[in-house]
Amino acid sequence: MSAERVERRLAAILVADVAGYSRLMERDEAGTLARLRTLRGDLIDPKIAEHKGRIVKTTGDGLLVEFVSVVDAVRCAVEVQRAMAERNAGVPAEKRIEFRFGIHQGDIIVEDGDIFGDGVNLAARLEGLSVPGGICVSARVQEDAAGKLDLAFEDIGEQQLKNIARPVRAYRVVTEARPAMPQAIGGPPLPDKPSIAVLPFQNMSGDPEQEYFADGMVEEIITALSRIRWLFVIARNSAFTYKGQAIDVKRVGRELGVRYVLEGSVRKGGGRVRITAQLIEAETAAHLWADRFDGSLEDVFELQEQVAISVAGVIEPALQAAEAARSANRRRAISAPMTPICVPMRCTLPPTEGRCGRHWRCSRRQSPATRNTARPLGSRRPVAGI
Repeated sequence: MSAERVERRLAAILVADVAGYSRLMERDEAGTLARLRTLRGDLIDPKIAEHKGRIVKTTGDGLLVEFVSVVDAVRCAVEVQRAMAERNAGVPAEKRIEFRFGIHQGDIIVEDGDIFGDGVNLAARLEGLSVPGGICVSARVQEDAAGKLDLAFEDIGEQQLKNIARPVRAYRVVTEARPAMPQAIGGPPLPDKPSIAVLPFQNMSGDPEQEYFADGMVEEIITALSRIRWLFVIARNSAFTYKGQAIDVKRVGRELGVRYVLEGSVRKGGGRVRITAQLIEAETAAHLWADRFDGSLEDVFELQEQVAISVAGVIEPALQAAEAARSANRRRAISAPMTPICVPMRCTLPPTEGRCGRHWRCSRRQSPATRNTARPLGSRRPVAGI
């Protein structure tokens, strides 16, 4: 390529692909392709055009898009992901089409309508860091978009990306709607029965395919816990607004109005998977129970069902014990210790009959709230007789 023919320009590059595309195609090839075509026609292509983007090329499940503005690129990605979240709300985890987006701003080479260069490669690597339904951007994009868009960015640190010589600082865009400030401070009132939120399990394996397994695992646990009639279980959509965030259990308890939180993680090794789970009291952040479960990935649905049943079976008595302790503590707080008091009166009894002092007689028991309120003999206020 001669120097005279090279066209360079600064651009915002967006790379997208479908998470778990191979699995979706294996499950339902024709149906997956039809759904992708519908999404392209109804949502993705119109959004790209609305934000002045240009589709450079498509690669089966992927897209390479060029934008003039970083703000337009990020805004387009966020609107698409939020719309996809709404569309997927009632779809089982294993059937969802979820996109991952990577965005970078850099110098590109343009030839015959295609684009090349480190900027494109970086955007592609950032897309690989994104979670399904998420957006990962470079520090340059974050700096340009921060303050111009009403979004939060989660710093995930410097990343050593494949075939990129230097480390790249990356950020995840928080696309979920944030609770309103009064809600975050006060939170909804606690229900009149034990309540729990099952938060999205963290994928520790680095394999994006395991995001679906982890989400499906959480759904199975929510379903199993919902069968416990005395337990109030937060809906999946509410709990999944915390996906990809650093979790503060006390904040989750306040915002969702729950007493207990279940969180966990998934790790894959070969054909086996390890699932860990922890039950936490939201008010104190105290761990009430923790365990791990190992299994084979040969039959994913059977494994998820077995783990969900096991977790629900252990959590039910753990919550019953926690609620019993909670009720006992409440009763002790209400029933404050009672102590004898003495009421002043003229002593007419013999020295050994019911007297604790020469001019005081023990009359009844009193709580600390009213302790030391008796008046000495000779007080101006008359004391009622016993």
